[in-house]
Amino acid sequence: MDLDTFKNRFLNKIEFDCELAKFTWFGVGGKAEILFIVEDLISLSDFLKNKPNEIDILIIGAGSNLLIRDKGFKGIVLLTKKLNKINIDKNHIITAEAGATDADVARFARNNLRGGLEFLLGIPGTIGGGVKMNSGAFGSEFKDVLIDVKAINHLGQFKTFTNKELGMRYRGLEISEEWIFCSARLKSFKDEKINIENKMKKVISLRKEAQPTGVKTGGSTFKNPIGNKAWKLIDKAGCRGFKIGGAMIS
Repeated sequence: MDLDTFKNRFLNKIEFDCELAKFTWFGVGGKAEILFIVEDLISLSDFLKNKPNEIDILIIGAGSNLLIRDKGFKGIVLLTKKLNKINIDKNHIITAEAGATDADVARFARNNLRGGLEFLLGIPGTIGGGVKMNSGAFGSEFKDVLIDVKAINHLGQFKTFTNKELGMRYRGLEISEEWIFCSARLKSFKDEKINIENKMKKVISLRKEAQPTGVKTGGSTFKNPIGNKAWKLIDKAGCRGFKIGGAMIS
């Protein structure tokens, strides 16, 4: 399908030249050539099947840890924040859609007396981004709790990847960039609500000690090099408090 036909077909579902700053935590960035807000997986599959192959795609979930350049993005931006359902099955496996926030999943687990997901409270983002980056905090990361993930490629085809098939490594995966994550199944264990809440309070306390609060922050933005800690290198380089304009290293 050519670009003009594509635009006409989805005219009521896409926005043109949409400001992306309002979808990011930092509140900066230019416009998206085309913005598609994902309502459900059926419409997403239809959209991707008809998308011209040459158009680039950018996925935005919560917009945390994301800097959009002032020139914006030439291509399609998929906004997944409405894909946010969370449920638990009879086997106590929690399934969360890609746009569900990590914190909401942690609270859902607590409300269902399931432990092991408290660390998600300390990760400012969504499940889709968490899987994509193998995000982690306070000694745990997604690869420790992920069973499998449902994904869709740029042709609108679905596939489920197991934890092992993803090739999860420190802050990354081994699979092709063509796959967009739709939902994830997470393992947990039965626990008392008071135990879960105490662990969550500790996560919040540690986060407040380690990072600024109440400001536009990317949290732990930098990856740790092998055998070292990013914060130590920042200190050593004299960059703690370094500022350019309104941006600062904390």
